[in-house]
Amino acid sequence: MSASQNSPDGFALKQTNYQWMVIGIVILIVGYLLMSGGAAEDPTEFSEEIFSTRRITIAPIIVLLGYGTIFYAILKR
Repeated sequence: MSASQNSPDGFALKQTNYQWMVIGIVILIVGYLLMSGGAAEDPTEFSEEIFSTRRITIAPIIVLLGYGTIFYAILKR
């Protein structure tokens, strides 16, 4: 790769790429926070709360969107 293809400050990616990466990381954090929780008060009891729509459906979709955003940030020219 020649020097003319790199950004002028010497970094491989431009500032907008890094901004998209930060956005993707924030989306990942939100997704993982939505996925957390659901533990029972008593460890010997089973809690149906772990099977909520938020933890099973919404949070994984948000996490995938976060990884997609990071993938976009890396490949964006």
